[in-house]
Amino acid sequence: MKSTAHELAKKLKVSKSRGLEAVLKADLIDAVLKAIAAEGLTHEEVARRSGLPRSAVTGILAGSLRKVTIDRLLRLVEGVGLTAQISVRRAV
Repeated sequence: MKSTAHELAKKLKVSKSRGLEAVLKADLIDAVLKAIAAEGLTHEEVARRSGLPRSAVTGILAGSLRKVTIDRLLRLVEGVGLTAQISVRRAV
């Protein structure tokens, strides 16, 4: 990651949790885009596999994060054959 969630939150003047959410979404989208490129998938194929409308897939992958939920992103992750993992640790 180029920027930590905390640094991003400070730059955007939002809470740490909102900064983390933005970084998580970006990381999930990046993983999906890499899988799509590696497998040569179309947005239509990803839509079918994830159960999301093709227009939503195209919008999300084009960078439109408006109203994009982690749930939808996880459906995309699963749709391209990946599994997401998250870890939690004590704050310092």
